[in-house]
Amino acid sequence: MAPRWRHAGRVELSQYVARLQHELLAVAEAGGSEVRAVAERLVAPLDSAVRLVIIEVLTEAFDTITTEIAPGSVHLRLRGRDPDVVVTPPPAERPASGSAAQQAAPAADDAEGPVARINFRPPESLKVRIEEAAARERLSVNAWLVRATSAAVDGRAGAGPAPTGRHRFSGWVG
Repeated sequence: MAPRWRHAGRVELSQYVARLQHELLAVAEAGGSEVRAVAERLVAPLDSAVRLVIIEVLTEAFDTITTEIAPGSVHLRLRGRDPDVVVTPPPAERPASGSAAQQAAPAADDAEGPVARINFRPPESLKVRIEEAAARERLSVNAWLVRATSAAVDGRAGAGPAPTGRHRFSGWVG
């Protein structure tokens, strides 16, 4: 089965960094030649810092978007020095199916308090298997991980898929 996510595109940061460097030098020009010389020495080392700040802003924005479209998601993946945007749309509604025991299992995203964030860094091979399993169940990776983790800590490992339908967002996986 093809993955549910799609590569939305690479965000080319160089043009934004160059524009900020140009603006900094233009502002420094007003301070005279000494200020301009200092600004010229600072512009190149700021490249990495500016990229990091832009990535942090994008990550925060995508976290907000993900909260609104959950169980779909928008993720930022770094490829070299520039981020790639990956969009996982919410699954299409489908009729409920499965055994009565599966239907009776509590959903992993029951209202249990505020949302928490955990950075989870599995090996690439496990990540691919997680994405495939989530796609098979027509869930976002996050929703699948929340459900699988909840089943494991509640002693329901192997309980099968949880009930289908609309679910609230309860975390992020980057």
